[in-house]
Amino acid sequence: MPLETDIITFLDKSTSIPIIDVRSPSEFQKGHIAQAFNIPLFSDEERAIIGTLYVQKGKDIAVLKGLEIVGPKMKDFVVEAKSLAVNNKVLVHCWRGGMRSSSIAWLFEQIGLQTTILKGGYKSYRNHVLEQINCQPKSFVIGGMTGSGKSEILRELKKLGEQTIDLEYIASHKGSAFGAIGQPMQPSQEQFENNLFTELRRLDINKPIWFEDESSSIGRNQLPKRLFETMQTSQLAYIVVDKQTRITRLVNEYACFSKDLLAASIKKIEKRLGYDNAKFALEALENNHFELVADITLRYYDKAYQWQIQNRNSETVTQIISNLESPLVIAKKISDMFAKKLETIS
Repeated sequence: MPLETDIITFLDKSTSIPIIDVRSPSEFQKGHIAQAFNIPLFSDEERAIIGTLYVQKGKDIAVLKGLEIVGPKMKDFVVEAKSLAVNNKVLVHCWRGGMRSSSIAWLFEQIGLQTTILKGGYKSYRNHVLEQINCQPKSFVIGGMTGSGKSEILRELKKLGEQTIDLEYIASHKGSAFGAIGQPMQPSQEQFENNLFTELRRLDINKPIWFEDESSSIGRNQLPKRLFETMQTSQLAYIVVDKQTRITRLVNEYACFSKDLLAASIKKIEKRLGYDNAKFALEALENNHFELVADITLRYYDKAYQWQIQNRNSETVTQIISNLESPLVIAKKISDMFAKKLETIS
């Protein structure tokens, strides 16, 4: 008989046993457990047919139709599940831990796979995610004007053994109007939250976690309210870099992309940049004057970030002057400095 377990035990088991999500492809695409494999019992179209029958003709008719659809697929389900199983074990869930997961678990048990079902299904996982990500972990934040190299420093802090979460990586977006350029498609809000939970779960929330300073949204993805508020009041390492160095970094990062993409991004901030400045930036772009484009756009971003910093408690802001040191050197400096701060706070 298949076992049934709660979300905590299910996730603990998933560190060594694969998860099979039997929901339809569109359900999986909208949001799923980060490491799950999708073996859909029904396609989106088949699920719609069964749902309509259930409403119009009742459960028995819908179940019979489901059996008719699933029958020819059973061999493929078994072959795929066997290829994924570890030590002859799999974990299974559907939306609410109902008929889809129990049916496929029965099938897997018949061919010798030890199968555990998630009680409450994906819905219970989502409730757990929303509870866990709306948290207030101990945190430190890396800030600085656009082009200061904050993301590189965050990666170096991770190499040094610090706990970090790269929110921009999780969101597939760098945060600005140019942030989607060169990035994969952003995840849905639901999947962003699931992926954030996965990152939080691997860390010790009783120890500090480093984040990059962000607004409440990264592209289309919204940060959990309490987490964002915590980041806003956390100790901040403010990286001070001269403007020319920042311009050079931005040119190296973005000038390789098409002018059409860059022009579209400039137009997104046309009102905030000012119509004349936007016009000059577009003309500079057309004439390959990439440094001038960066200089003009930084007028908006620098002003916006200065306002953001001024709204922080000055006692939480520590300036880190960068004299062209490598991100690793700056990361070491920050790590040492904030270790002492942590001792003081504690």
